[in-house]
Amino acid sequence: MNMKPQKNSPSSRKLSVAVATPILVLLALAVLSLYDFNFAADSYQYIRRASSASSSTSSPPITTSSSSSASPTNSSVPASRVNSSSSTSPATTVEACDQTRGQWVPDDEAPYYTNLTCPFIDDLQNCMKFGKPSLDFMRWRWQPDGCDLPRFDAARFLDAMRGKSMAFVGDSLARNHIKSLLCILSQVAQPVEVVTTAEIDVTGRPVRRDFHYGSHGFNVSLFWSPFLVKANLSDSAHGLGLWDMHLDTPDPRWAAHVAEFDYIVLSGTNWFFRPSLYHEGGRVVGRNGGAAATGDGVHGATPEMPVSGAVRAAFRTALGAIAAREGFRGKALVRTVTPAHFENGEWNTGGDCVRTRPLRRGERDRDAVVAEFRAAQVDALRDTAAMSQRNGAELRLLDITEAMELRPDGHPSRYGHPPGGSVEGSFVIDCLHWCLPGPIDLWSELLFQMLLDHQ
Repeated sequence: MNMKPQKNSPSSRKLSVAVATPILVLLALAVLSLYDFNFAADSYQYIRRASSASSSTSSPPITTSSSSSASPTNSSVPASRVNSSSSTSPATTVEACDQTRGQWVPDDEAPYYTNLTCPFIDDLQNCMKFGKPSLDFMRWRWQPDGCDLPRFDAARFLDAMRGKSMAFVGDSLARNHIKSLLCILSQVAQPVEVVTTAEIDVTGRPVRRDFHYGSHGFNVSLFWSPFLVKANLSDSAHGLGLWDMHLDTPDPRWAAHVAEFDYIVLSGTNWFFRPSLYHEGGRVVGRNGGAAATGDGVHGATPEMPVSGAVRAAFRTALGAIAAREGFRGKALVRTVTPAHFENGEWNTGGDCVRTRPLRRGERDRDAVVAEFRAAQVDALRDTAAMSQRNGAELRLLDITEAMELRPDGHPSRYGHPPGGSVEGSFVIDCLHWCLPGPIDLWSELLFQMLLDHQ
């Protein structure tokens, strides 16, 4: 998001949020509404859901692998030039350091996959297929301060996840993440989708998708839950809709399945800008700024609450549900907020993201809204940490905010299209989601290292 730098005083931060919120409401609603389509028809195998298999609590020794070196090109890159995994190189030692602090440095290695080697890329993020003019966004690698971040080793990851299960819970950026992971793992194995009679959300999206790696007994699931807590669309007569958000009640569509998983990755902030009434204890306790503009204005007398407060409450409720769940002894990770990068206007006033290089650290101040949302996520994690330790669960922060703030070059811009679209077809400039392959592959690299560090 292209916003003026803000001073760090509390009053100026409140002012910046007040000014930014109406713009962000329109931005988040428009981009997410147009880009959160159902999965396109993918060219991978399907199977029918069998009875639930028990998850192993032990993991075998982890093998290591190496990557071949080549430069990323365009969609004609042959499969042989994409990084592949083997188990021949020595184990890589990861130094103790904060891998979320660093900078992007030039990289000549080939991407882990391309649009020809991975069948899971949605057209909306298929920047290679639709001719993004510069593919330099694939030629950068995250370099943490004081140590190295190992490249993702697909074979080692699948061995470590043998007999385990992982869930991603959130909005379309959670889907963006899981697609990245499936694409990276496609170097070694491709899953089959477990087909069920899927529950469809009121927004028209499937609530749950499941992918199974039969050779490793590894299951990956995606839950559509953009608020993490229970939320009902109470008024759809207006374009923005009105949501009843129950801040003290986890969304049962995913929370009822917590004990099925060894790892859970929670994310989501963008949908919180949708006009919403906040409920706690069965009564309305507040609203966001957009709620007063819907309907006949009857909600205008309801006190307005900061959107960041709703984010904090929702993550606290979601994490609390995981920590308190009997039978869950795994790890829950909160993936921090990732910014949009519209410049020279918003999505509907000529804004775009046309940069071809990452920003340098310190080149641009952190957006005030992004800073508040990340702080809300950190607070929620801190608030529930003690309970999780008592009950045997582990809560971790997958902090990608700083790294992704520096990557305005990694979005589809106008080079992503709805399923089945063409270059000349309809599109909306997207500076929120991420190209595949692209900078978002860092999320899986950091995720893997976090899981290895705490096994």
